[in-house]
This record gives sequence, C-alpha cells and structure tokens, in this order.
Amino acid sequence: LPIERRAADLVSKLSLEEKISQLGDESPAVARLGVPAYKWWSEALHGVAWSKGMHLDGPLRAATSFPQVILTAASFNPHLWYRIGQVIGTEARGVYNNGQAEGLTFWAPNINVFRDPRWGRGQETPGEDPTMTGKYAAVFVRGVQGYAISGAINSSDLEASACCKHFTAYDLENWKGVTRFAFDAKVTEQDLADTYNPPFKSCVEDGGASGIMCSYNRVNGVPTCADHNLLSKTARGDWSFNGYITSDCDAVAIIHDVQGYAKAPEDAVADVLKA
Repeated sequence: LPIERRAADLVSKLSLEEKISQLGDESPAVARLGVPAYKWWSEALHGVAWSKGMHLDGPLRAATSFPQVILTAASFNPHLWYRIGQVIGTEARGVYNNGQAEGLTFWAPNINVFRDPRWGRGQETPGEDPTMTGKYAAVFVRGVQGYAISGAINSSDLEASACCKHFTAYDLENWKGVTRFAFDAKVTEQDLADTYNPPFKSCVEDGGASGIMCSYNRVNGVPTCADHNLLSKTARGDWSFNGYITSDCDAVAIIHDVQGYAKAPEDAVADVLKA
C-alpha cells in the first residue's frame, strides 16, 4: 500500500490518548499496534552530534565534525556543502543501523539569514545572503537525505531526515532585556518575500526537506508556530511542503506563558495544531 494509506490506517487505529502521546519529541511505543518508540530530536549542524536520538557510546564512538557552517559557506562551493551533507547522512544511518540511535530526524540546517553580527548563533548559518543561504540549504539537505545533488527527488526513500530551521525571521537571543521568546519581528511582506523566506522555499522546493522547524519569535504579532498563513498557506500551500513541522523547544508553551498570545495553555496547543 502507498505510504499515505498506511499512515492514514495507522492513525485511524490510535486512541486520542495515543495520538496526544505522539506529539512530543520523544514518542513512546504503541505496543498493541507494533509501533516502536521514536526520538525525533537529533542534531547535525556540522556533523552528527550526540543528542537525544543519537548515542555515540557504543562501538561507534565518534562522528566526523566539520567546521562551523559560516566557514564552509564562505567557500562558495555547493559540491563541498553537498558532500558534507552526504557524510552526515551516511554516518547517521551507520550509527542507527548499529543500534545506537532511536531516531533519524536531524534538526539541521539552520538557515536563518544572519543580518546582525551580534547574534550569538550566527556561526550556525551560511551568512547574510538569502540566495547563497537557499543554495546551501538545498544541497545540504539533498546530501543528508541521500538524494543526488540535482535532478528529481524520490522523497519516499530517505537515508536520514533533514529539518530546516527556524522558520522565520529569527535572529535574536537576548538584547536589552528582549529575549528570543518575547521577540516580535516587525517585517514587511516584501522583506519576508525577498529576505527571510527564500532560503526555506529553496529548502523545500529544491532540497526536498522532510521537516521544518517553526521559531520562538512572533512575526508581526503572530507566533510563527501558530501562524496559519506562514505554515499552511505558505509552506504547505505555496511550496507544496508535505513533511512534518516541529516547534522549537518549548515554543508552544511560550505562546501562552511568555507572549500572552493564547489565553490558556490548552489554547496555545490548539492554535499550533490548527496552524
């Protein structure tokens, strides 16, 4: 049966409680249906990292660590970016096949546009240019997921899963008392279309990414993880994205707890699920 029908059949057999249990980064097993436990959170910005879903404490005790992304991006060499992605995908699959991993979903690359050198996470990104950042995203994702550097994509056959983050207009940690949790980015539609969103569009349309992470911040007053226009209309509608969307850590909770956008924690969850 096609994957879509198999997935729909599985979901139809889950109870409400079981569905809710699958919404975190650590999904418990559903023994009665033969569904194993799964950990969604693994990291691989510039190499496979020891993380929740990936453990380098068995026979395989290390993975290749490449330079920070902003350095390799400065080479302006897409073939290098692609090969780094390939190595990450191959090593990730090797660790998984060796029984040292409980997931193959990696929350990388970070493709936020690096507009201010005071941002503490800028070294994770390809830099300030949206076009180059988009190209980096596409070929890195293709490498990680086991695709050719160009041409058609067979999205049903992944070596590992890449997730482009943080969607969108996220480039502040803490500035003059404004934290990344409270930050409200005021961005024009033109700047979204010209600067902040093109790398994610390239990640989806050219790279075939299987995941997107929404960010902590708000954009023009709306939390990105609760923004129907951003997630459903733009990503899923305009770009035909059909993968999974994850929030950043605690990004759902802060919609109520910090931003006050939702009246109650339950409303925050509902807003995110409907987005």
